[in-house]
Amino acid sequence: MTKQNQLSYFSLSIRWLLGLIALTSILFYSPRAEAAEWVVLKYRFLRERVSVTELTTFVKTGELSRSLRAYLKLAKKEPAELRRTLTQEVKVNSTFLYQALKTPVGDGMLDQVSQVVHTPTNRANRESLRGALVSSALPDGNITLIETLQNYPTPEVHVEGERLVEVMQNISKLLGGLPLPRS
Repeated sequence: MTKQNQLSYFSLSIRWLLGLIALTSILFYSPRAEAAEWVVLKYRFLRERVSVTELTTFVKTGELSRSLRAYLKLAKKEPAELRRTLTQEVKVNSTFLYQALKTPVGDGMLDQVSQVVHTPTNRANRESLRGALVSSALPDGNITLIETLQNYPTPEVHVEGERLVEVMQNISKLLGGLPLPRS
């Protein structure tokens, strides 16, 4: 191997290593202090502010808090449907997901989903959702809505409940077609 080839190989290796470090830093830098604590659930003209802890308990145990039970009754929504939507799993390769969400097609998907799950101010929706989805996928190669809400990088996240099932079906179709991790 010539000296120039060795330098080129070394330079490429360094760039690859720095890129890997940067990607790892981006993917793993999501302090829990900045994760969502509240979800504003909206159905038609009704709005209810629910803690992420309350939704997590509902997902794990099936037990509804008094306020969430009353809200779902007013909204004429079945708790079982909400629980299914929150726990529906989409299997993905987290590395490929991150790369796919940085493309124009990924941006379009994020923009579409951000109409249903978004920041309170409707700013930085794409970036917030991208981070939440990737963080949800990292530990186990699965994305669920409850994990996405738990990982959302703003203190409060707004969810348009009427379109929730539709958006989860779209996420499943779009992301479910991505390559899966090899066992």
